[in-house]
Amino acid sequence: MPDSFTPWVEGLTIGQVLARTVAEYPGNDALVFPALDLRLSYADFDRAVYEAAKGLLALGIEKGQHVAVWATNVPEWVVLQFATARIGVVLVTINPAYRAHELKFVLNQSDCVALFLVDQFKTSDYFAMLADVCPELAHATPGMLESEAFPKLRLVVSLKGATPAGAISWSDLLDQGRTIDAGDLQQAEADTRPGEPINLQYTSGTTGFPKAAMLTHRNLLLNAFYIGDCQKFTAADRICIPVPFYHCFGCVLGTLCAAVRGAAMIIPAEFFQPAATLDAMEKERATALYGVPTMFIAELQDESFAGRDLSSLRTGIMAGSPCPIEVMRQVIDQMGASELTIAYGQTEASPVITQTRTDDPLELRVETVGRPIPDVEVKVVDPASGAELGDNEQGELCTRGHVVMLGYYNNPDATAEAIDADRWLHTGDLCVRLSNGYYRITGRIKDMVIRGGENIYPREIEEFLFTHPDIEQAAVCGVPDVKYVEELCAWIKLKPGAAVSEDDIREFCRENLARYKTPRYIRFVEEFPQTVTGKIQKFKIREKMIEDLNLREQETA
Repeated sequence: MPDSFTPWVEGLTIGQVLARTVAEYPGNDALVFPALDLRLSYADFDRAVYEAAKGLLALGIEKGQHVAVWATNVPEWVVLQFATARIGVVLVTINPAYRAHELKFVLNQSDCVALFLVDQFKTSDYFAMLADVCPELAHATPGMLESEAFPKLRLVVSLKGATPAGAISWSDLLDQGRTIDAGDLQQAEADTRPGEPINLQYTSGTTGFPKAAMLTHRNLLLNAFYIGDCQKFTAADRICIPVPFYHCFGCVLGTLCAAVRGAAMIIPAEFFQPAATLDAMEKERATALYGVPTMFIAELQDESFAGRDLSSLRTGIMAGSPCPIEVMRQVIDQMGASELTIAYGQTEASPVITQTRTDDPLELRVETVGRPIPDVEVKVVDPASGAELGDNEQGELCTRGHVVMLGYYNNPDATAEAIDADRWLHTGDLCVRLSNGYYRITGRIKDMVIRGGENIYPREIEEFLFTHPDIEQAAVCGVPDVKYVEELCAWIKLKPGAAVSEDDIREFCRENLARYKTPRYIRFVEEFPQTVTGKIQKFKIREKMIEDLNLREQETA
């Protein structure tokens, strides 16, 4: 790619990008939900977005206001994403796994004027949780909610299931939109600018209450453009998206990336299910697949995997956590995704900072997270002094460029901590830059365990444990200890049929690592506490071990 190259999305809003794609590829599949027998061409999708945008205007929702969506992967989610962007309304994405107290936090912190939600998700009753934090809804006139806890919230819209008292349905919104003149919509579009915030993405919440990253049209569109380039996407591609929409993985690398290219968005189910994902890939001839390693592992181990025709699969993205080399080999050899890429980033970076390329050798795709996407600067600094480090020196990864968020909404202190005066975003991730310009993530600064004065990085031990032939997945963290202040704990999931003892694991570590890096506590588990996107929540592992081992006194000593 020449240095003078300018992506065609530069200087445009999301609404303008969709309009151009629709004009160029009106008949291409845009949104496909095989399980719902739903298939919208780009022309169909554009019409749905148009009607929803008019509905928002009819309800009095204006540019710059915040609208929250608390839902699984349903068709209305995607329509709402593009409809809000079209008129400059900021979409606040809420994790479907949130409980009532987390919902209360986000609704209050984000200053939402409207909430769009589904009726339930697995065992979660969304309407009941909303009623718990906002009891005034049951007696409110639809569209005129007055809540003591949420002074700006005035409207609740049901996307699925029976509409609760005080709310309106999605079809009601569309009906009201028919009263809006096309000229009003055009004016709202004309008033929207690329550098304005269009999305509040909450951080994953692996360490407590999340913060809301303010992301602009430009942030998201350039990320969507470049990660598509790294996968060599064209309008002929068909992207299978089993990852959740609420996260950047789903709504930037997934839906927005597809819209930039005129590619198809294939949505297997409301939430990740390995068999449904395989069904969608096979039926719809997916050329790309997204997921975290645990998703790929589940698909490979699904009882229906054998005999599947996945010959259309070429590329995709694996992100979120380290990929064991055996898993990558299986994805390439058994799934056929020979050009699968690895991406690294975070919500505050829209999200991708570095990515491998389709023609990178296997070793680079499992041992590194690639090199920076175009027009993005990356440097490695000493976390203590801030001094820039050279190749093969471990330090904090910092980035600057079009990926960096505007800041955290209503949180200037956290913004100042994350983004320095020169607009470098400090990721909190430890890394090493190799001499070839590729980066290896080595851990989180806050994950570091200090055992008897020795600094230990859990990522190093996890990567080593992955080399054991019987280990499928591992997570390492620190737990309190009277003598050493902290001790290492490892949660390990074995491969099916494996018979390995704790002592076997310890001996394996002692033979290859410094003795102080051998975990004192080892627990064999079938699953890990995770976010919806598959990130392991180590603080929950730590809390569980403190409780089980009665380490509370050591923690507070």
